[in-house]
Amino acid sequence: METLQQLIDQIPVRHNLASHIMLFGIVQGFFLCFVIFFRARKNRILVFLALSVLFQSLVTLDIYLCYTGLMKYTMTFNDSTEPIVLCIAPSFYFFLFCLLRREKVTFKKHWWHLVFPVGYALLVTPYFLAPLTVKFNAYLGAYPSGIDYVKVPDSFNFSYSWIKTHFDRLVLASFFGYGVLSFKLVWAEWKRKKNAPNQIKASKYLFSRNSVIILFTVFVFVFFIFYRYDNDSGDHYIGMIQTLIIFSVTYIILGESRFFEKSWIADKYETLTLSGLRFSEIDSLVNKKSYFESPSASLKDLADQLHTSTNQLSKTINLHTGNNFNSYINQKRVDEAKNRLLNEEFAHLTVEAIGHSVGFNSKSAFYAAFKKYANTSPSAFLKENKE
Repeated sequence: METLQQLIDQIPVRHNLASHIMLFGIVQGFFLCFVIFFRARKNRILVFLALSVLFQSLVTLDIYLCYTGLMKYTMTFNDSTEPIVLCIAPSFYFFLFCLLRREKVTFKKHWWHLVFPVGYALLVTPYFLAPLTVKFNAYLGAYPSGIDYVKVPDSFNFSYSWIKTHFDRLVLASFFGYGVLSFKLVWAEWKRKKNAPNQIKASKYLFSRNSVIILFTVFVFVFFIFYRYDNDSGDHYIGMIQTLIIFSVTYIILGESRFFEKSWIADKYETLTLSGLRFSEIDSLVNKKSYFESPSASLKDLADQLHTSTNQLSKTINLHTGNNFNSYINQKRVDEAKNRLLNEEFAHLTVEAIGHSVGFNSKSAFYAAFKKYANTSPSAFLKENKE
């Protein structure tokens, strides 16, 4: 009779296009996690993104080992990443939560998000501690290869098996549930963006919106795989999808990097000559003609007056002020409004009229900008300084 190790050695090893794609994703995922943790370990927002990528990489590694048959060298760890699968969606939701809400994730407020993965891990602990024969039979059940099952000790308790039979449903519930929660975050951000378009960075909203779309797309894809294939026989498709997601995240991070901008390659002052546009020219025109006082002031109009492109104008303003065009103009308007509120020549004007005189189209826009850049309301500023 063949020993357990002899049966394990009979597991065939295969490599094909699917396995190569998964391997690329695994390597890229671990490298990306290392870069994010190394460069932004104090940034909780990016740490949650790195955790989500790390969890995907670990799960893809498990799928890769099972699919290729290399799991026979690490049979003890078969199915060990199941609780980690339930951590992918929550970690990505935390990333979006911190990104959009700008709030910290704390155990006291968000402990319930750990119920699914921790609860599942506790329930299947007997499997993690099970003898190798149990894990070998579990592997053959998912990846049949004509090898005989081995006898499991009669004393072994399979009481955990009921929860493992519902694992697919738990995964779908996790992706769908956190897809809904993420959608609510983006919906709230969209409404806030609609009410205060100048205060929301468009790229942040678009990234979040597209992320939710991808999350629901993954849910539909995983649902189809679970429905179409028995056991884990279709998991390699999920592994390839996770590879695509990992490379997409890498592309987005590279796209947002300063590495490809002239301002990074050039010296601080050399950048001005490379672009042909000096910030001093912009600031001089905006101040000299009191351009910011015009309600019709726009990025395109100012670019036309400076005979440059809107893209180059926007980059130059951002490089020197750290703000976009609207923030740059509004800050000048608020500074001028503060002067006029205390100037006797404008004492006959109401607070709202002064807001209009410096270029704000509405009272609400004036008050919102004043609060943002002066940390107080116009009325409170006027009262405090006059006293």
